[in-house]
Amino acid sequence: MHIPNREELIKILDTPIFRKISETADELGLECYVVGGYVRDIFLERPSKDIDIVVVGKGITMARAFSKRLGKGAHLAVYANFGTAQVKYREHEIEFVGARRESYTRDSRNPIVEDGTLEDDQNRRDFTINAMAICLNSERFGELVDPFDGLLDLEDRIIRTPLEPGITFSDDPLRMLRCVRFATQLNFYIDEETFEALSENRERIKIISRERINDELNKIMLSATPSKGFIELDRCGLLELIFPQLTAMQGVEVKNGYGHKEMFYHTLEVLDNVAKKSDNLWLRWAALLHDIGKPRTKRWDPIQKWTFHNHNAVGEKMVTKIFRDFKMPQNEKMKYVAKLVGLHMRPIVIADSEVTDSAVRRLLFDAGDDIDDLMTLCEADITSKNEVRKQRFLSNFATVRQKLKDLEERDRIRNFQPPVDGKEIMELFDLPPCDTVGRLKAAVKEAILDGIIPNEHDAALAYIMSEADKMGIVKKSQ
Repeated sequence: MHIPNREELIKILDTPIFRKISETADELGLECYVVGGYVRDIFLERPSKDIDIVVVGKGITMARAFSKRLGKGAHLAVYANFGTAQVKYREHEIEFVGARRESYTRDSRNPIVEDGTLEDDQNRRDFTINAMAICLNSERFGELVDPFDGLLDLEDRIIRTPLEPGITFSDDPLRMLRCVRFATQLNFYIDEETFEALSENRERIKIISRERINDELNKIMLSATPSKGFIELDRCGLLELIFPQLTAMQGVEVKNGYGHKEMFYHTLEVLDNVAKKSDNLWLRWAALLHDIGKPRTKRWDPIQKWTFHNHNAVGEKMVTKIFRDFKMPQNEKMKYVAKLVGLHMRPIVIADSEVTDSAVRRLLFDAGDDIDDLMTLCEADITSKNEVRKQRFLSNFATVRQKLKDLEERDRIRNFQPPVDGKEIMELFDLPPCDTVGRLKAAVKEAILDGIIPNEHDAALAYIMSEADKMGIVKKSQ
């Protein structure tokens, strides 16, 4: 990591945006600093468009003047109740707040706020690496203010709180999740004293809303190696409180000398495998939940040893409940995750046996447009340490993928629509809407999926006539 000196920081901040902030602050006679994540990311050489500005004085006054100075294209939003304002300009979002000090009550993470100094404002920051500030006033432009050695912690890849961590986490328990999230996103280590405070204060997480918890979990999920975050959450005891369905997967039960696969760490390995292939948040959720039904379906059988029959179907139902209980989206995203969890065993069963056209057609029919994501999940699910077995499965999956491609090109099964619809059947046999129409449509679908007839109108019509004849249904006279 390169540590730029003040001259280099001046060059980095020598942009129209920061120069206009500097001019506005000088004109109003206000101390002004860029703080937090933007400063941290300068040193980490990470791109950032969200800029946090602390003003020793009235942040809203500064925001209004800055927005006016930018002129056309600047959009100002004032949040008077919070003493903050935001200016959106082109690709940037600039947040202004007055320097403040905070105090907390035991039953809320919402602080009592008073005007304060820059020192007060840095004291209230969550972690040392987010407490650094760079002055933007012309006389001190580019000067770093780093009272808690955040720069050293960046170099040492350490997450540490500026003040006593027990107080920091007790005051605002969401910071415990943010601690794990930053360690995961940046691949940093959590300071020992800070980690102990996570464990000691974990029960405080109960005052945090589920939506806030989900937001941090999603950020952990979207990191390069999300397993790191879940392992840290488990080590400090937070995971059991916010996601007991996951901790229920831990451990290996042994009976008569036979143990089953460790489900928790297998799940995290699958999640990491998916993360290497896709940044789709909901596919990653499907990976995290794909075996969630196993603890409930685990049975001992003297012949088969440990079994998890129908764990995919049980897991599919659990996804819906988890999304509801966790106040997550109750829409197509939930249905997508549940669908992948419910289907995730199908490609594995096909790949472990002879790959028949009929089985592949039915898989394609049931998965629809999500077939590629399902295959990605299933390939990620192969975590065997037996390389020969692993490569055999992956080779079979490649065969399944090719079959899927070939059959889709030929039979157009994805998002299947019957070549003969119900209206045509009713007109053909002078039938009202009834079960008979549904049975004929179902017969055509099954015939196409089994490869008895091609997915074409004339072939389907001829098959319907044949089936109707067997059922004693007479074609309408012309």
